[in-house]
Amino acid sequence: MRLIVAVTGASGVQLGYRVLEYLPEGVEPYLILSESARDVVTHENVRIYDENDIAAPVASGSFPSDAMIVAPCSMNTLAKIACGIADNLLTRTAAVMIKERRPLLLAPREMPFSAIALENMLKLSRLGVVVAPPIPGYYGDHETVEEMERFIVGKWFDLLGIENDLYKRWKIEEA
Repeated sequence: MRLIVAVTGASGVQLGYRVLEYLPEGVEPYLILSESARDVVTHENVRIYDENDIAAPVASGSFPSDAMIVAPCSMNTLAKIACGIADNLLTRTAAVMIKERRPLLLAPREMPFSAIALENMLKLSRLGVVVAPPIPGYYGDHETVEEMERFIVGKWFDLLGIENDLYKRWKIEEA
């Protein structure tokens, strides 16, 4: 599986790093960093693309990617994607994912959400984009920030069809 991981902004950038850290064997990551995220995160064995490299292979519909996640996703990036503005590699790649009907997950990081942001999220959801803010499941009984992050990333992986055991799941009691 080829997964495009895009990281925007600096607030919550560690969640993008966790996505990369928790990827199981067999998932090939391609990383797009915004300028502000580039200063914060580095990772080995990942193809890193500059947001201004609009000619990168991930920006083409012929590039065989399986899914894309933008975590965290700034409201600016979310708005651009919702309006079809493809002015950098990240937004162009997201536009390709929508055009090609491939899984795209956005993890907006700001709160509260304005009416404009909510309208943009609704528009994207109607286009098949998964909008999944980094909200912990309080039933998970998390004791550390890392456990909370594992839960959030695990839920994102579930939504993208990436098998994982990052969090405790509900079990059906056998009668």
